[in-house]
Amino acid sequence: MPRFYCPVDLATGLELELPAGAARHVQVLRLQPGDAITLFQGGLAGTGEFEARVTHMGRSSVRLQVGTHNAIEREALREVHLLAGITANERMDWLVEKATELGAASITPLLAERSVLKLKGERADKKRAHWQAIAIAACEQCGRNRVPVVAEAVDLAGWLEAGAQAPPMERLLLSLRAGSAPVGRFAGSLSPAVFLSGPEGGLSTAEEEAALANGFSPVTLGRRVLRAETAALAALAQLAQDD
Repeated sequence: MPRFYCPVDLATGLELELPAGAARHVQVLRLQPGDAITLFQGGLAGTGEFEARVTHMGRSSVRLQVGTHNAIEREALREVHLLAGITANERMDWLVEKATELGAASITPLLAERSVLKLKGERADKKRAHWQAIAIAACEQCGRNRVPVVAEAVDLAGWLEAGAQAPPMERLLLSLRAGSAPVGRFAGSLSPAVFLSGPEGGLSTAEEEAALANGFSPVTLGRRVLRAETAALAALAQLAQDD
C-alpha cells in the first residue's frame, strides 16, 4: 500500500485535503477515489500510522478520509545520531537516504575542514531542505513512521559547544589511529549514541583531537579504508540494532 508523509494532525474519521507535496505523489501514482493509502505524521507527537481512502481527485488537489490508526513503529532499538562530514556531489544525498533506512535518529551534516562542499546562508538552507525531503521519501519507502531530523550544518567546534548542554550519550569517533577499538564492541548496547565520521580524506588531526578531548572514543571498521559515506553507513548498520 502506498505510504505518504502528512505533517498535519490526523484522527480517525477526519476528512482532509492532502498537503501539496503528498497530493502530487498521489497524482503521480494515478490513484483513484476508493483507493487505500497509508499516512504517517513523522514526529514523536504523532506516532504510528493511519489507514486512509481517497475520496476525491482534482486537478491540483486530493481529498481523503482518515481511517483506523495503527500503533506501529519500525524504529531501531538503539537511538543513534549521525554526525557526518559533508561529502561531495550526490554522495551526501545517498548517505542521508540510506542512513534514514538504517534507522538513524537524526543526521547532522558536519562542515569539516576537509569537506569539499562548503555551505552557508541561503545555499545551506536549500541543501538542508533538500536532504530533509530525501529523509522523508526514505521513510515513505522503508516503513518508518518517525522522520529523522536533518539538522543545520555545523562545524565540529559548534557541535561540541552545543553538545555540552545536551543529554549525555555514548560518543564514538571513526578513526584510523592505532589502538582504535572495533566498532562491533559497542554494538550490544541500547544506550543512545552519537557517531562521528569525516568527509573524504577524514577528519583533520585537530578535529580528531578536539573530539577525543570531548569524550569521543576512537573506533575502527577494520583493515580496509572505506569511502566516507560507506564507512558511516557500515557503522550505523552495526550500532542501530533492529532486534
